Amino acid sequence: MKAFDDKAKQKLYQRLSGILAPEQIHVNEKMSAHTTFRVGGEADIFVEIRTAAQLRNAVAALGAEGFCEPGKDYFILGNGSNVLVSDSGIRGIVLHLSKKYGKIAPDGASHLVCEAGASLAAIAQKACECGLTGFEFAAGIPGSLGGAIVMNAGAYDGEMRHVVERVRLMAPDGTITEKNTEEMHFSYRHSILKEEPLIVVDARIALSPGSRQDIRAKMEELAARRREKQPLEYPSAGSTFKRPAGHFAAKLIDDAGLRGYSVGGAQVSEKHCGFVVNRGGATAADICTLIAQVQERVAQSSRVSIEPEVILLGFGEKG
Repeated sequence: MKAFDDKAKQKLYQRLSGILAPEQIHVNEKMSAHTTFRVGGEADIFVEIRTAAQLRNAVAALGAEGFCEPGKDYFILGNGSNVLVSDSGIRGIVLHLSKKYGKIAPDGASHLVCEAGASLAAIAQKACECGLTGFEFAAGIPGSLGGAIVMNAGAYDGEMRHVVERVRLMAPDGTITEKNTEEMHFSYRHSILKEEPLIVVDARIALSPGSRQDIRAKMEELAARRREKQPLEYPSAGSTFKRPAGHFAAKLIDDAGLRGYSVGGAQVSEKHCGFVVNRGGATAADICTLIAQVQERVAQSSRVSIEPEVILLGFGEKG
């Protein structure tokens, strides 16, 4: 991301202070407190966004200082469940779409309109309360709606593309546009947001009427399956690797003899080889090294390339 010196940092801080409350702007914020891996150094400036208006104003303020493109000049963070921040931190700006930017409202008989910071768990709970089925698959995904749409998150044969009817998006100049499911170019762990510098504002979720009892039972069944098969007791970023065509990453890793393999405090989960976990005291360097070694060993043993789902931030930057 675009770095800046102390003078530029102070100038940007002052500009943001004119539009946001002081407690929403943090300098040298430890990213380990904002990622599910529980690792990561400091971000130069960390901004908590609570409303769409604040997002628009913050993006405008950044643009006025030459920070114009999300993903390149600054990073949009949701629940921090699919990122690995380096031990040296992030030399730049993070806009955090907080849970306060997470309103969920019924829209007609079978739809919900959800802000980007809403957690998938909260959306699933609201859907259940409204007697709407179709979102149960996402109840255990540890992410926010914005990030889930960016990567077309999924589990148990469900993906965001199956339930997202339309998305409102913000361009770097503050312009709001809408895209339907087809226009989002959803595919496996991909959307148009991987290609264009747009920010999720909110989305309309299309579901179907159902029995609250059946919906709750399905959510509980999937939660039990997760507890049985996934290492939920340790910090992680969920499934660490994408599924290679025609294969399962976890099986390839297990076949390579890597179940329980460790680098420092990072480990290939003994319960599910598709997860890299922080067993305690892991550094971001431990995790990054382990991911790279798993990729290398799998390529050697099976001649299959596996790619991480996790987004790496701050690696290669100077502290």
